[in-house]
Amino acid sequence: MRPTVIKLTAILAFLLHAAPLAVNAQPARQAVQTVGVLTPQRLEQQAGYPTFLETLRLLGYQEGLNLRILLRSADGKLDRLPALAAELVAARPDVIVTLNTPGARAAIQATKQIPIVMTSVGDPIGSGFVSNLARPGGNVTGISNVVAELASKRLALLKELVPGARRIAAMFNPDDPVTVPQLRDVERAAPVLKIETRFFPVTAIGNLPETFKQMLAWRADAALWILGQHQAFQTGSIELAASHRLPLMVGAGQNVEAGGLISYAGDPVERYRRTAVYVDRILKGAKPGDLPVEQPTKFESAINLKTAKALGLAIPPSLLTQADRVVE
Repeated sequence: MRPTVIKLTAILAFLLHAAPLAVNAQPARQAVQTVGVLTPQRLEQQAGYPTFLETLRLLGYQEGLNLRILLRSADGKLDRLPALAAELVAARPDVIVTLNTPGARAAIQATKQIPIVMTSVGDPIGSGFVSNLARPGGNVTGISNVVAELASKRLALLKELVPGARRIAAMFNPDDPVTVPQLRDVERAAPVLKIETRFFPVTAIGNLPETFKQMLAWRADAALWILGQHQAFQTGSIELAASHRLPLMVGAGQNVEAGGLISYAGDPVERYRRTAVYVDRILKGAKPGDLPVEQPTKFESAINLKTAKALGLAIPPSLLTQADRVVE
């Protein structure tokens, strides 16, 4: 055999032997996990959502590589939620994350098979989402953002900040079941704090001017929002509170940054971090019904110094040292 033929034969033999090795050396293609996200509000109103995405990244998930996120937002139009939930279910994601109580309700009504991780839900049992926090069963678990006893703590903080207050008005959304135990907690705490309280229901943003007129007619010295699903209401009330010089306790730090006087609530960053951890556990095989619904254990307080100054309030040093966020 001629030398050229021998060389070609040798090269072909080498390539045939090396080809399987080259194929085996290619990195294994990662399975793509699909996470549906259903939110009643715009994402910029969800302070902890970036933490959710970052935690997923730290847990090894990367969009475009092994993660696909299907986002559906109602942009504040709650009547759109059932159709959006149906869209997500039809896409057959591996898990659905729901933001706030209305989002959770829409997803739970849309599917009993796809795992659901709800976050920022006030009263999972009272809302009928689960029957037991420790072992929720079914396809639902998640992270709650309210405990009833938080209402009395918030009332006490507002009283400490406005020590001369004798009448404190409490605004709430009567369509939100999470407000009910909080209202009872406020009723119990008021006599201990030596204040009088009155509850003012708010069902639409357009009702806020009339609500403020009623609170002022009652001679309220301060007001607070009962925690619940009414972010848009709170945003609309901040300007009214400023124009009427009424100290207002809002529900979250982002509302303090917008001009609210003070807030105290479950830490949204921690809540969304835990939501991502639950998503990871379910994607790795855990059953949602075996994962307990977690309640907040870490809380965040925020104070707006500019708003306090405009109201002529001197902030006690104890409140300043306790504050997690101070807006100047």
